[in-house]
Amino acid sequence: MKNKIFNELSLLVTESRNENTFNIDELNTGDLLALINKEDHKVAEAVKKELPYITEAVEIITHAFKNGGRLVYAGAGTSGRLGVLDASECPPTFGVPKGMVVGLIAGGYEALHQAVEGFEDFEENGAKDVGSINLSDKDVLCGIAASKRTPYVLGALKEAQKRGAKTLAVVCNPREQVSFDVDVAICPVPGPEVVMGSTRLKAGTSQKLVLNMLTTASMIKLGKVYENMMIDLQQNNLKLVERSKKIIMLAANVDYNEASKYLEQSNGHVKTAIFLSLTDVTPEEAKKYLENNDGFLKKALNDWRKDS
Repeated sequence: MKNKIFNELSLLVTESRNENTFNIDELNTGDLLALINKEDHKVAEAVKKELPYITEAVEIITHAFKNGGRLVYAGAGTSGRLGVLDASECPPTFGVPKGMVVGLIAGGYEALHQAVEGFEDFEENGAKDVGSINLSDKDVLCGIAASKRTPYVLGALKEAQKRGAKTLAVVCNPREQVSFDVDVAICPVPGPEVVMGSTRLKAGTSQKLVLNMLTTASMIKLGKVYENMMIDLQQNNLKLVERSKKIIMLAANVDYNEASKYLEQSNGHVKTAIFLSLTDVTPEEAKKYLENNDGFLKKALNDWRKDS
C-alpha cells in the first residue's frame, strides 16, 4: 500500500519539484518573495483555462438551489478548510439560509485549526460524513483535492453518487490524471509549488478562486446581486449595517438619512429598501413585486414601471 501511494504521488504535478525554485533557500528576502509572486501569477491563468467547466458547474449548482437543493463541499486539509470557509461566508454575504452551502472537512471542525492525522486516508470517513447530513438527489457534492487521490474525497463522492446527487471535483492536476468519476471536473493546474508538495500555496489559491466563482456566480443567478452590489446581505454587525446603507445610497441615489429610513421600513432587508426608495409603494407591495420576480430586483422594478 505504501509503495502504491508513493508511486501515485510521484506522478502528480502538485508533488513534483519546481525547477524555477531550486535555489530559493539561498535568496535574500526580497528576491525570495519576488519569486513566490512570480509563481503566483500562474494561478489566474490556470483557472481561466477551466472557465468552460466552471460554467457547467455553476449551472448545475444554480439548478439545485432553485429546486431546494444544497451545495456540499468535501475536502481534507487546506482543501477542506477552503470549502468550510466558502460555505460559512454565504449566509452573511448573500442572505441565504444556514445549511444551503455546507462544508465537510476530514476530521470535523477540529481539523479547521489543527491537523487531524489519518482521517483523510479512509474512504468510509467521507461516506459517513455525507450520510450524516442526509445528502439527497436534490443536492450537489463538490469534492476538493489538490491531488487526484484523497480517499476521504473519493468516499464522499461515491456516497453522493449512490444517493443520486450531482457531483463536481476541483483538482489541481491535469484532467487526464483525474480518477474522480464526476459530472464535472474542474482542473486548474498552476504547476509545481514553490516548496515541493506544499499545496496550500498555488494549488490552494487556485481552489479558492474556483470556489469564489462557484458560489458568487450562482448567487448572482439567484438575484442576490443588483448591478455589482450585494443586496441580500445580513446585518450581523455594525460594519454590515453601514455597508447596507451605502448600498441603498448608491443604488437609489439617496442620502444617508433616507437610506437609514428605508432600511428601517424594510426591517433590514436591503433589496426591499432599494425598491422602496425607487418607487412609491408600501413595504408589503415591494415584497410582492420581488416575490413575483424570484427576488430579481431589476425585473421587479421593470414590472412596477409597467404598472405605474
